Amino acid sequence: MRSFFLTLFLLAALVALALGGGGLWWVHQPLKLSAPSVDLSVEPGTTPRGIAQAVADAGVDVQPQLLYLWFRVSGQDRQMRAGSYELERGVTPKLLLNILVRGEEATRSVVLVEGWNIRQVRAALAKADQLKPESVGMTDEALMAKLGKPGLHPEGRFFPDTYTYSKGSTDIALLQRAMRAMDKKLEAAWAARAADLPLKSADEALILASIVEKETGKANDRAEIAAVFANRLRIGMPLQTDPTVIYGMGTAFDGNLRKKDLQTDTPWNTYTRGGLPPTPISMPGKAALLAAVQPAQSKSLYFVSRGDGTSQFSSSLDDHNRAVNRYQRGGGDSKPKANP
Repeated sequence: MRSFFLTLFLLAALVALALGGGGLWWVHQPLKLSAPSVDLSVEPGTTPRGIAQAVADAGVDVQPQLLYLWFRVSGQDRQMRAGSYELERGVTPKLLLNILVRGEEATRSVVLVEGWNIRQVRAALAKADQLKPESVGMTDEALMAKLGKPGLHPEGRFFPDTYTYSKGSTDIALLQRAMRAMDKKLEAAWAARAADLPLKSADEALILASIVEKETGKANDRAEIAAVFANRLRIGMPLQTDPTVIYGMGTAFDGNLRKKDLQTDTPWNTYTRGGLPPTPISMPGKAALLAAVQPAQSKSLYFVSRGDGTSQFSSSLDDHNRAVNRYQRGGGDSKPKANP
């Protein structure tokens, strides 16, 4: 009974303040917080009264009954959304209500970079702010099983992009989003493939795109680089691309690729084995995916770095050797690419 009369009193007070202009003043006044910012979690199904109490429990110095009555008087009490919010100093009752109605959750972001491998992806997620590390300790196999893709190698299966997430989200949920994004991008790319593409499946396109991603220094060269590898696949010529060798070496790679490394067989060594490697070697972006399925119309079989990020392409070994000699004498990074 006492609570009932208190509620009536507060309601009457709020109405009186509103009529006299005091209510308008109060809803624009900053609320006192127990810290520079406080975290507010609103679970699905929480009532407006429960939300008001959750605000007070989070560390906001406000009378829950008064805040609840503000929600009611506003006419928006049933429009507030569940979510994870971050309230900062200066927040007013009016701003608080707007945040809850709009669902302006506290978000963070993490960038998954084109060309990263799965180790780099998992390391970035482990360091991401306020992202629950649910996958920590999982093997890659266990991770893919958790994501609903048991038996699938994780390399290249996540689309590189900037992902925003609410505080308290899990890395598993973020990876699911990235995996769905890659599935969608790959499906679209495969549907737009060239008619004479020497690839049998979308998975093969993903593998080729991952190589193109690692070999491209300048965006304009992507389609031509893809053409070199497509031409080699057509005639059964080894791809002989260094990034696949480096990938196969794993953590043993120390930044210096030696002749013995090119001669040491692994499933990803495209010097010792023909065709595509068994899995992607990185996360390709949209441009690399499109280049892999729509390579340039070119007869090139070789390319070498000019030392400025661009590549010199050749259709014959003699031309390629001349290009290698030219850029070696120029003092640039003239290490031959896709060289037999």
